[in-house]
Amino acid sequence: MKLSYYPGCSLTGTAREYDESIRDVARLLGIELKEIDDWNCCGASSAHMTNHTLSVELAARNIDQAQAAGLDILVPCAACFQRLKAADCALRADPQRWGKKSYAPAFEILHITTLLARPGILAQIRDGAQRTLDGMRLACYYGCLSLRPPAITGAVEYEDPCGLDVTVEALGAESVRWSHKTECCSGSLSVARPDIARRLVGDIAAAAAHAGAQALVTDCPMCQANMESRQLDLAAEGTAPLPVFFATELIAAAMEEKIDARRWKKHLIIPKNLEPLGL
Repeated sequence: MKLSYYPGCSLTGTAREYDESIRDVARLLGIELKEIDDWNCCGASSAHMTNHTLSVELAARNIDQAQAAGLDILVPCAACFQRLKAADCALRADPQRWGKKSYAPAFEILHITTLLARPGILAQIRDGAQRTLDGMRLACYYGCLSLRPPAITGAVEYEDPCGLDVTVEALGAESVRWSHKTECCSGSLSVARPDIARRLVGDIAAAAAHAGAQALVTDCPMCQANMESRQLDLAAEGTAPLPVFFATELIAAAMEEKIDARRWKKHLIIPKNLEPLGL
């Protein structure tokens, strides 16, 4: 399998461990990733909050850059995925408005969880696992950006999604049932209103802990950063924080011959007491 790859800004900066684990998983699964040449920022969230034209054209340029390869486009970041899907919808609805005679590409814009949850990929993960995550209880946290609005994202099960759940279960872990899997973590308010961010993150973490989870698993770099940083704020007040993994980190840890302990050093909350990960 070959895919065009759009990492986006977060995965080249604050979520570098996400990008590294995605590339590791692609290698382990035999997926060739072709990074889009000269890609640019998708415009989230500053562009689409201030200028609709700019928000479409920034994302559309990345689509144009990928079209020559004729491959489906893998977009791991939830915000980037939403902005590229929004641009794709706008171009399909009215190509002439955006300077195109026609627009009907055959490629698909894929979020990472959609790809990993495919039956064939899940089978590869199960068959290729060097170790099981049996005994780990994980709360799969989707947030809101990769699923909503469904008219843009194409998500069907946007209220009770299962892509992350079936992925961690393929590794042998238990995906706990809990109440906050699609609640907003207030990532966009983390700097402007940290008081709101702390409260919402506290609610999410408390719900996961109440369900018996030992850690959270996500596919959104903003959610991961916000859930870690604001839990540290709460930890100063006496609340024990839960580690927050990217699903691809767990897949790589299960499929690699030897777990690289350096993988966790980029986290703000260093995972501990998780025997299946050698911790």
